[in-house]
Amino acid sequence: MFQFRRMTDAKIVAEKLLQVNAVQLNPEHPFLWASGWKSPIYCDNRRVLSFPFVRDFIKSELCNMVFEKFPDADLLAGVATAGIAWGAMVADQLKLPYIYVRPKPKEHGLGNQIEGFYQKEQKTVVIEDLVSTGKSSLQVVDVLKKEGLNVMGMVSIFNYGFSVAAEVISKTNLEYYSLTNYPSFIELAIEKGIVSTSQQEILLKWRDDPAHWKGVL
Repeated sequence: MFQFRRMTDAKIVAEKLLQVNAVQLNPEHPFLWASGWKSPIYCDNRRVLSFPFVRDFIKSELCNMVFEKFPDADLLAGVATAGIAWGAMVADQLKLPYIYVRPKPKEHGLGNQIEGFYQKEQKTVVIEDLVSTGKSSLQVVDVLKKEGLNVMGMVSIFNYGFSVAAEVISKTNLEYYSLTNYPSFIELAIEKGIVSTSQQEILLKWRDDPAHWKGVL
């Protein structure tokens, strides 16, 4: 299940992220992702951690989302690395046990991929900072399920709204919610005069086929 919040709520969160430049838009000089994709937008929620009042707002919104959508949760799991801090803060606020999941097992020590104490069948909610294609997030879900945990769903701060992510997440029947998303950012940026109508077309075209978008010619 792939769900967005109401546009008004999502835009409030988007505005908070824009206030601290956690999201940057630059269609003319696109950013290069680790995947090799070129992107006119870059979201860095780690930056929010440096601004106490915005950090507290985002933490509260994540807590509200978990409490509202997953009231029976008894374990939270952060996704390394960007989701670790957010997951820890939410778990502390809600007084829930907390673990986090590495992309792969450690190559030394105990060789853990999941850090922290957990028990099989615990009702678990995954905390992400952002979701793009959904691939890395679902890898974490798979790791948790293989360890016998009952993964109820996932919550993130930001979602790019790619159709490929919606498709893969929908196939898992995983409940997924995001505080804000790409369409909300675009609408807010237009309202604030941050992007022009022509830039809006570029931004929307990129989202339709990000893997093959080559930038502005």
